[in-house]
Amino acid sequence: MSLLSDRQIREYAHAGMITPFEPGSVSLAADGFEAGVKKVISFGTGSYGYDARLGDEFMLFQPYPGAVIDPKNLNPNLFLRFLGPAYVDLPPHSYMLGHTVETFNMPNDVTGICLGKSTYARCGLLINTTPLEAGWVGTVTLEIANLTPCPIRVYANEGICQVVFLRGEEPCIHTYATKNAGNPSKYQGQSGVTLAKA
Repeated sequence: MSLLSDRQIREYAHAGMITPFEPGSVSLAADGFEAGVKKVISFGTGSYGYDARLGDEFMLFQPYPGAVIDPKNLNPNLFLRFLGPAYVDLPPHSYMLGHTVETFNMPNDVTGICLGKSTYARCGLLINTTPLEAGWVGTVTLEIANLTPCPIRVYANEGICQVVFLRGEEPCIHTYATKNAGNPSKYQGQSGVTLAKA
């Protein structure tokens, strides 16, 4: 098994693995309010990974007395769904779901591992580690937790996580697309924020 380099990530991306795709690392963007540039939390291709951007759809956890979170039967009423502005201030000790701007179309010989960016980790924001299995297609639903006693500002359309890609020595027999006896796997083709399915 080998870790894909920036050159290899570009080759796979041009074959459709990442859409939209940024071949370099972006840390500055045009400022729409004045003639100049502004800092953004970086996104795009790195040395051995790809920094994906956070989309603008969110589901903020809103508990009520007596509520139970059941992964086999997740109650959508526990979440407030909204389209975000340029940023969201995530309340202390809370979590929300988001998604990547990018759609991933994983080849049959590559698996991705989605990790949080250190910029946010240093502020107390946790992005849950998530696998992108070989053969899986979709936007990544991100679990975003604020571990601090203060609100944390989270920026839409800027970098939120890094995906590292591992290529197997040979394509696997059962990909995410085929492992469910020919039936679609539960998160195949997801777009936007997707709640837990059992």
